[in-house]
Amino acid sequence: MARGSKSKYSSKQKRKAEHIEEGYKKRGTTGKEAERRAWATVNKESGGGKKSGSGRGKKESKASSRKGGRKGGRRGRECFLARERVSIAVLGRSLAQRI
Repeated sequence: MARGSKSKYSSKQKRKAEHIEEGYKKRGTTGKEAERRAWATVNKESGGGKKSGSGRGKKESKASSRKGGRKGGRRGRECFLARERVSIAVLGRSLAQRI
């Protein structure tokens, strides 16, 4: 198997890498760099190439996906306003309980 070959990856991992790559391209990353980052993310989450079969391997980590969702979710002022509303609501509740 040549270095960089994707033959040992499951179809689910290949689909996942393709989806992640599209996201990076959408954010302005070059094609080659987007592909590299996508496969690095898949490797980090699932621990490299997988073979199909029941009871093989370890549970997948979703840390990268959660981080990406937080970074790419709400943007700019919209995110700031949402955070402000929450903090004001929490602050108001705590003051009401103290009085």
